[in-house]
Amino acid sequence: MKQLFVHSARNLTQLALLEDGRLTELSVEKSEASSLVGNLYKGRVVNVLPGMQAAFVDIGLSKNAFLYVDDALHHHLEKQPKDKPSISELLSPGDERIVQVMKEPLGGKGARVTTHYSLPGRWLVYMPQADYVGISKKIEAEPERSRLRSMAEELREPGEGLILRTNAEGIHREALEADLERLRRIWREAEKRGRHSEAPAELHRDHGLVQRMVRDIVTPDTEELIFDDEGCMEEARAYLRQAVPGMETRLRLYRDSVPLFDKFGIREQADRAFQSHVRLPSGGYLVWDQTEALTAIDVNTGKYTGSVDLEETVFRTNLEAAEEIARLLRLRDLGGIIIVDFIDMEKEEHRRQVELALETTMRRDRTKCQVVGWTRLGLLEITRKKARESVSSFFLETCPACKGRGKISVR
Repeated sequence: MKQLFVHSARNLTQLALLEDGRLTELSVEKSEASSLVGNLYKGRVVNVLPGMQAAFVDIGLSKNAFLYVDDALHHHLEKQPKDKPSISELLSPGDERIVQVMKEPLGGKGARVTTHYSLPGRWLVYMPQADYVGISKKIEAEPERSRLRSMAEELREPGEGLILRTNAEGIHREALEADLERLRRIWREAEKRGRHSEAPAELHRDHGLVQRMVRDIVTPDTEELIFDDEGCMEEARAYLRQAVPGMETRLRLYRDSVPLFDKFGIREQADRAFQSHVRLPSGGYLVWDQTEALTAIDVNTGKYTGSVDLEETVFRTNLEAAEEIARLLRLRDLGGIIIVDFIDMEKEEHRRQVELALETTMRRDRTKCQVVGWTRLGLLEITRKKARESVSSFFLETCPACKGRGKISVR
């Protein structure tokens, strides 16, 4: 059972997704700092750096955006030159280009932008210049994949690219066509603005947090969407009526005096999830250590002693930890390199089962992630795409006394 909860304050919107009563996703957006990912801009090239194969582009933000050479080449790999050209052959200072933000400004870095434009809809992703059709890997039945590919090839115009999203499984042609036409209109309007605007200029802004989450998360098995703000609920209702008629009947307005996230235990679950030590149901625990370069996770048996032998105890703890780690990576919205130090297992079969448990749970994650495999030192390496600032930054602050080192002087 899936439930989506939306809490709105004067300058903050928080969304929580519960699956069978467990918190699996948490998103936060401040009204004065809405997400930039997906926005289209007309930018002006400020500087070209051949040594870094990148260019800085002014898109009207406080820091110039960063455009890598790979993101300036054709979207379709088969249409890219065999030998990668220098960025200086593609761009010069003063050039103007339409670019799309693919990664938020983080720390001292500006936004990362691309010319591989993609506009997500309810059922598909529209790529105006990609010239290929892709199907979500999560749609596994070959007959359905073939049906969707055939429809997409018929619907797309020459040069256009389409990716059929997981939600598109079983969807009829009319729904896909309506979604595609809406996205085409957005792109054409952005192109038109680009022709008549002076760089830097914003050409298209993606949906706000509520509409994005409703678009991407709400599926037929979502039983309830509960809001504590009527205006926010009406925003979601308008989108659902247009995109998924009938689903708007599952909207609920919460009017109790007890705060929404407190009433349904969301605040308590979030507080536990963001601790550095996270308890497992069996008695084991995880220790999280996050650095700028990577996240390290250590698995410990704790109070769990098992009932058979040491190898079985270790295996059961690691199996439980794998599922919890996948859930918490999604909940904390961590990106980059993740290293997991599972408890040493003697049997290769146990190692395979732990890795499989992690991969299986990660399939529910909407963000691209990959279990790379075991290192020579017996650590499991994972990568997860990072597009926005981690949600933990909204809940945790660096200690002003120790600057995040977490140590106390004994002198």
